[in-house]
Formats: sequence, C-alpha cells, structure tokens
Amino acid sequence: MIKKMNDAMPTLSKSHRKIAGFIINHYDKAAFMTAAKIAETVGVSEATVVRFASELNYNGYPSLQKAMQETIRNKLTSVQRLEISNHKFDSSDILSSILNMDIEKIKVTLKESSTENFEKVVDVLPQKKAIYIFGARSSAFLASFLGFYFNLIFDNVKIITASNESEIFEQMLWLNSDDILIDISFPRYAKRALTALGCALSKGAEVVAVTDSLSSPIAKSANYVLIARSEMASFVDSLVAPLSLLNALIVASAYKNKVEVFKTFERLEGIWGEYQVYENDVRSN
Repeated sequence: MIKKMNDAMPTLSKSHRKIAGFIINHYDKAAFMTAAKIAETVGVSEATVVRFASELNYNGYPSLQKAMQETIRNKLTSVQRLEISNHKFDSSDILSSILNMDIEKIKVTLKESSTENFEKVVDVLPQKKAIYIFGARSSAFLASFLGFYFNLIFDNVKIITASNESEIFEQMLWLNSDDILIDISFPRYAKRALTALGCALSKGAEVVAVTDSLSSPIAKSANYVLIARSEMASFVDSLVAPLSLLNALIVASAYKNKVEVFKTFERLEGIWGEYQVYENDVRSN
C-alpha cells in the first residue's frame, strides 16, 4: 500500500500529494483516522480524501483504510497502539465505543465466515486420535476456553501451555499423523504459533488455523482456516469475535457427538452434585 502511494506520487495533484505524504509518514495513525480527520489534519476537504482513495483504485476511503490497517496491524508497538487509541475512541464514552466495535467485528466475522470450512473442521475433529490446542500470549485464554469445553466432548484433548519453543516440542512429542492441532493466533502474531504449526506439519498432523485473515502467517500452511475478525482496542486485543467463533465450534462439536456428550454430562452432573461443585448443589440437612 505504501509502495503504491510512492509509485503514484509523481502523477498526483498537489492536494493528493499532501494526503499521500501524510499517510506515508504517519501511517500508524492515519490507518485509524476517518476521512474527515485526515482532511482536517492535512488541510483539504473530506471529498478530496475520498477522491484520493479512488485515484489509487480503492473502492472509496473505507477500502483504503482497511488496506492501511491490514498493512500495519502486526507491526504496531504497544506505545503506538496507545497513541492511536486517542484517534479511535471517544474518551467521554469508552464503554459504548468498545462495545459497538465488538458488535461490528462479530457482524463482519459472520459475513466473512465460511460455513463450508467450519463444517469441515467439525467433521474432522472426531476422526482424530488426539486434539492439540495452542494459543500464545493474548490468544492463550482462547486456547484454555476451547480446551476446557473440548475436554467434555472429546477424550484426548491436550492444551499446549508452552512459554518457549523447547516446551512446544516437548509437549508435542507424541503428536503424529493421527492427530490434529488447533493453532490460534491473532495480531500481534506470536512466533510460537508458527513454531507449533511447523512442528505439527513436520509430524504429518493436520492443522486448523484460527486467525483473523487468510494473510495471517499461520493461515498460509494450515489445512483448515477459520476466520474471525479481531480488533486493536488501545494496547488491548479485542477478541470477542474469535471467542464467539470458538463458542460456535464447541456447540457444533457437541451436537455432532450428542449421544456421547449426553452420557458424559449425566455422569458429570452426578459428580458435581455429590461434591457440591455449584452453589445450587448445596443440600440442607
């Protein structure tokens, strides 16, 4: 995207060169600014910013903004994220800003999701001898959530809790071609997610990549890809849409194995009641 602007610079009008120059020099902030905000900052009209996007063969400013965001989303430091949040959110109503952002990401995820890919993953999981699940850094809680419920559905689920590369190889020591890895990674993409993927593929296992786009590092080599849109909320990674996708995967997997799952929960309810796991299990004398 930046190269595209640099190449077009000699043919651009004076106003368009001002916009291009600002974006090239401040792409980390520009990617999250509205057309009106860029226009105000550069000193041109909002219509000029929209025409600039069309000049570069984008279908309007939102398409240009999306291209900018995709270019930089894995390159921003935490400090840059904090700076950008000043432009993204209304500080007087952060609650509404964040909740509306999460709602929008779920809508986009629903629109972009492939039902065919989702059903393929649901079909293949019961065929595997063992299901390995990995997520690094902020994606680790997604792996734990999925693993917790998958342990109630499948009888051989392994959550990889590695803090370094050697532990990944140690915990995947017995993984083989009869197994599958669910590899979860969202920007900023952790290198350990690639390590886990490479390890699984080298052993002949299949891999399900749960990530934000087909251009994600783990999506390129995975056998199956499930897409959920994430968002950068200040220095925090908003992973509401990925969590919703995994929730759907859990429910679909339980439904596919509903006879066995029903038996499992019948046994579990007996155990939970006996040991008073939940508050409403407490029995009076």
